[in-house]
Amino acid sequence: MTKSKAQGRITDDLLDQIVGDADPTELFQSGELLGEMRRKLAERILDAEMDEHLAQPVVQDQGNVRNGHNAKTVLTDSGSMPLEVPRDRQGTFEPQLIEKYARRLPGFDDKVIHLFAHGMSTRRIRTTVRELYGLDVSADLIARVTDAVLEEFSEWQNRPLADTYAIVYLDAIHVKVREAGAVTTRAVYLAIGIDETGHKAVLGLWLGEHEGAKFWFNVLNELKVRGLQDILIAVVDGLKGFPEALETAFPQTTVQTCIVHLIRHSLSSASYQERKQLAAALKPIYQAESADRAESLLDDFEQSELGRRYPDVVRSWRQRWTFVIPFFAFSPLIRKAIYTTNAIESLNATVRRAVRARGHFTSVGAAKKLMYLALREASAKWTAPMTHWQSFKREF
Repeated sequence: MTKSKAQGRITDDLLDQIVGDADPTELFQSGELLGEMRRKLAERILDAEMDEHLAQPVVQDQGNVRNGHNAKTVLTDSGSMPLEVPRDRQGTFEPQLIEKYARRLPGFDDKVIHLFAHGMSTRRIRTTVRELYGLDVSADLIARVTDAVLEEFSEWQNRPLADTYAIVYLDAIHVKVREAGAVTTRAVYLAIGIDETGHKAVLGLWLGEHEGAKFWFNVLNELKVRGLQDILIAVVDGLKGFPEALETAFPQTTVQTCIVHLIRHSLSSASYQERKQLAAALKPIYQAESADRAESLLDDFEQSELGRRYPDVVRSWRQRWTFVIPFFAFSPLIRKAIYTTNAIESLNATVRRAVRARGHFTSVGAAKKLMYLALREASAKWTAPMTHWQSFKREF
């Protein structure tokens, strides 16, 4: 056993001294012993910080010395903690463990933010904190803790990007926001980028009232300002005005419409009894070996009895055909990765779960806070590159 491990271990003799004559089970269940040990450890650290402060030559020259303690109670992730914080005669001591005017340890804020990220309302967070830790916290305190996330969101939304992304997936979800006394529906647009190493990242989120070429041009220009120079393939779900904006901002980018969304749209016009038959009839088209073969199969479908019964389905595919066929130029492995926006759909599902728990938001800022935190928690799991990335990279 190394020396550091031995020093950090609580031996049976030490535990006997700590417990004394008390009932170990009662101490364990109450949590008082652990809380007391944490308090003692915090006060020892603060005393060590004061010793280090007073040992500085410039402080010694000024004749500064200890001057007792100040009583202070801070909120932690396991409840409130009373502390005796050392003070010096000249008032120049600035503790690092717990800043001079801080009333909460970082763990407490993290717990509140975690609850907020999962869609809990302020009222529900207050109830949960009271039930778990026996603490009564104000709505203003919770608002201050979560409002601090907005600064982090702003930095994240404006952070520099890689100069090239092999694939960018774009999609939208809708949330309800109370504005000027009325609840309105706002679209939230998300973008995920796959960089040159095969790792994915959320590039940003944008709230807009109406999607269109002007809106998308502003979004793409923002990405360019942040360092993005090129996108090889953009996978989208028929976003209005996006192809026109992309042609201006990134003229060399290939736009691929989401085939899965196109199929869903096609099936929505069919009766429930015929959806399975219609899906089977469309499947050979998007699974064809080439764009020419796919177009030939679409012609055959149009002349079939089912195609004549659903001319709007044929019309929808033909209108988007330019953006349907790009994925036919790639191998089956890459086709599977770019024919759908499923990579972003799972992220949207995470955001939707948090949004559903809230119903509607009291402001645009509240919506941004919650969605950013949900995105942050979901993307923290993205540690590995895209499956088969080396094969993708060679083909790209």
